[in-house]
Amino acid sequence: MIPPVDLETIDRALAPLWPRIDGARLFFTGATGFIGRWMLEALVRAPITLDVTVLSRDPAGFARRAPHLAARCTTIEGDVLRGFTPPPGRFTHVIHGATDASAHLTATDPRRMFDTIVSGTRHLVDFSVAHDARFLFMSSGAVYGRQPPELALVNEDWIGGPDPRDPGAVYAEAKRAAEMLVAIAARQHGLDAVTTRIFALLGPLLSLDIHFAAGNFIRDAIAGRPIVVEGSGQAVRSYLYAADLAVWMWTVLLAAEPGSTYNVGSEEAVSIAELAERTARILRAPGVRILGRDDPGWNPGRYAPSTRRIREDLGLLQTVDLDMAIRRTALANGWTR
Repeated sequence: MIPPVDLETIDRALAPLWPRIDGARLFFTGATGFIGRWMLEALVRAPITLDVTVLSRDPAGFARRAPHLAARCTTIEGDVLRGFTPPPGRFTHVIHGATDASAHLTATDPRRMFDTIVSGTRHLVDFSVAHDARFLFMSSGAVYGRQPPELALVNEDWIGGPDPRDPGAVYAEAKRAAEMLVAIAARQHGLDAVTTRIFALLGPLLSLDIHFAAGNFIRDAIAGRPIVVEGSGQAVRSYLYAADLAVWMWTVLLAAEPGSTYNVGSEEAVSIAELAERTARILRAPGVRILGRDDPGWNPGRYAPSTRRIREDLGLLQTVDLDMAIRRTALANGWTR
């Protein structure tokens, strides 16, 4: 499902870093989601010895969907909110990515969304402190709130924020609170933590049927029907390809200075209407329909990061452009040239 060229690119990029965790013991939440799957796909190819424990609400389902990954991990059943019982012994690294990010949950039960992100992060922070483990927190570019239209690319020092009076911004506000928990633990307990603020993504393994425009457009094109843009198409997004994502995430964990925070995303910003047109052209869909409905999402405006800091500090670059990302994602989902 993942193109061999992507796996080869990941292998080359991470080969110098893998020896840093030879013999390590990792505890991973969110490993069965899109980001986690890509990180695990990279990890299981590493020529090192290590122990990986994956927390999952559905270990049997994970084993069915990705048996080659489940076979390389110890999978335990549990939930970051309700709790879990880890195997005995000390863990050296904790990767925390488990969260609920569904539009449906935001609309119907925002309190559960908030509790899962904030209380779940508190549990994993406490767990990391107890183990004296290096902690990678997967945050979100949503913490900046609505990006001003005149701000082309938002950097890590920009002080914005979602509207705390709007339950529709619960995901963003919860990620901000979770980042604060990480910062407090670093100052108060010496937690060795790094944070990634992740923006929009694209690539094989991404579900095409959830609330992500790029995936929905590819789904429409594969089905041979016009691409439908529900809103006005004026919102601006940028998309980092998953192979680059995997390299960036592991590099931050293995090479970034304690306390570092990095944007993880692409600077190649496009309007949603332009994204639809490009997808239609690349995948030969029969046109684009823009319905112009009100955008119910948390950010109908601009959402694009500056990646200057991660480029300068860690030497990381985007290697797959948007057109190629669309093409590879479609091929992995059955599109034929």
